[in-house]
Amino acid sequence: MVFCQSPRIIGGQHSEQQMIILKYFTKTCFTPLSALRLLLPLLLLGLLSACSSLPDARWQATQVKHAEQAKAWELKGKLAVKTPEEKFSTNLYWLHTPTTEELRLTTMLGTSVMLLKSGPDGALLELDGEIYRDRYPQRLLDGLSSWSIPLNALPRWVLGLSAADTELVLTNNDGNPQSLEDGSVSPPWQVKYLSWQQQSGADIPRLLKLNRGALELKIQLTEWQALEAQSTLTTKESQQP
Repeated sequence: MVFCQSPRIIGGQHSEQQMIILKYFTKTCFTPLSALRLLLPLLLLGLLSACSSLPDARWQATQVKHAEQAKAWELKGKLAVKTPEEKFSTNLYWLHTPTTEELRLTTMLGTSVMLLKSGPDGALLELDGEIYRDRYPQRLLDGLSSWSIPLNALPRWVLGLSAADTELVLTNNDGNPQSLEDGSVSPPWQVKYLSWQQQSGADIPRLLKLNRGALELKIQLTEWQALEAQSTLTTKESQQP
């Protein structure tokens, strides 16, 4: 069944950027849940984080020599999505820990567009006042999207790390990945690293582009902070004379 209706814009005055994002999620002549079908696969990719500060005192900012040494981290940046039908961009915040993920996409003015959380108890997606849950994030993704992505790969890809031994990786003169290809799916995921930077002591991508068929995603990392468990710091301090 297809529902055709005028966009519902709640509240007072909205900027042009807000109207673009809001209209995307309330667009006319969409089938049920079709507004999710473009963004949701990326959101569930790694299942990212929200807000502008550390979630609690269990995590402490730290420095690492290599991004892979960071067992937990937070990321701020921008996400751009392009398909034959749509193109748009949002602010992105992602918190990754060994057991949980949390993601928030916001407009350029900071208005929340989507929130996604995952953990030992499963995944939760909040969109336009509606909440969707599933025990398994991949199943939640597959049930709400007409296309899929590797949920376990993006947290490594976004840091310039290979997620599987079967991926083909090409490096630049500095030894950093220039591109990688995941041939486990057809058409394959192709990741290109367009520029690099140093954050928290490690070399990480500044801008990367992901393609699969007609889908194109661009992720710009403006801030990346490696995190260390607070208990680890406490133990180290207690061992000092």
